Amino acid sequence: MAHEHSPHDHAARILLGLIGSPIAHSASPAMHEAAAEAVGLTAHYQLIDIAGADAARLRSLLASLAPIGFSGVNVTFPYKEAVLPLLDDLSPGARAVGAVNTVVVRDRRLVGHNTDTTGFSRALVQAFGPRPDGPVALIGAGGVGKAVAVALAGFPGLEVRLVDADPAKAEAVAAALAGHAALRVCRTVEEALDGARGLVNGTPVGMLPDRGTPVPLALLRPDLWVADAVYSPLWTPLLSGAARIGARTMTGRELAIHQALDAFALFTGREAPAAAMERAFDRAVAPLAA
Repeated sequence: MAHEHSPHDHAARILLGLIGSPIAHSASPAMHEAAAEAVGLTAHYQLIDIAGADAARLRSLLASLAPIGFSGVNVTFPYKEAVLPLLDDLSPGARAVGAVNTVVVRDRRLVGHNTDTTGFSRALVQAFGPRPDGPVALIGAGGVGKAVAVALAGFPGLEVRLVDADPAKAEAVAAALAGHAALRVCRTVEEALDGARGLVNGTPVGMLPDRGTPVPLALLRPDLWVADAVYSPLWTPLLSGAARIGARTMTGRELAIHQALDAFALFTGREAPAAAMERAFDRAVAPLAA
């Protein structure tokens, strides 16, 4: 039976989760449970690690959320796009991005949102100032890459150069943002970085257990700013290489925390306590940095 409590009930117990794979290193349980405790709620955040799920399996999983009593779930790689047609409704932001990272359960309806976009925008300003230098080379046109592209489009006049292993995916993002962003599809990383001032990795390359880099380190320059959406580990091979040559860097910490703050507000109807989430994130990722 679906939970009966109001999200504003101080005594409420809430059930949250994360759907994706691999997610063993996720800091989301620590962040959301700590945030709930700080505002007087009791939360359990369940990792739902499901590899290779097809649409039928995802549909069955999503259909079980309300009866079990979930208030909502986050969605991560590789399902941010796959869940779209399986939800009852999408927020305007999720519809614009074409990817979902947060699903809110209300009255047995599943509504998809995208807090990667809002989270990345705030993280970028926090790290590099209100007007980040461009052009920006963006690697990846999947769920995170699309959210980052929309976020970058929010900075007037910022040119985005998008690269993906599947050029058709990059072209689709460019078409969706036509008229809203100065976005150009590039065929190679080298082309995207030629004269660029910023670089964003919007792929899972470099996420544990992978130790690869989406950009050959020889292409990095000290005058670049480099951001990575991956936070496990916090210092990916890409960011470590960038830091070694003196480039300005932004780890996945800022995006992870800001997107979680926005998701928590959607799940509970309450403003999330940033300090509690930050402390919880740092404790959760400390073993990965050791």
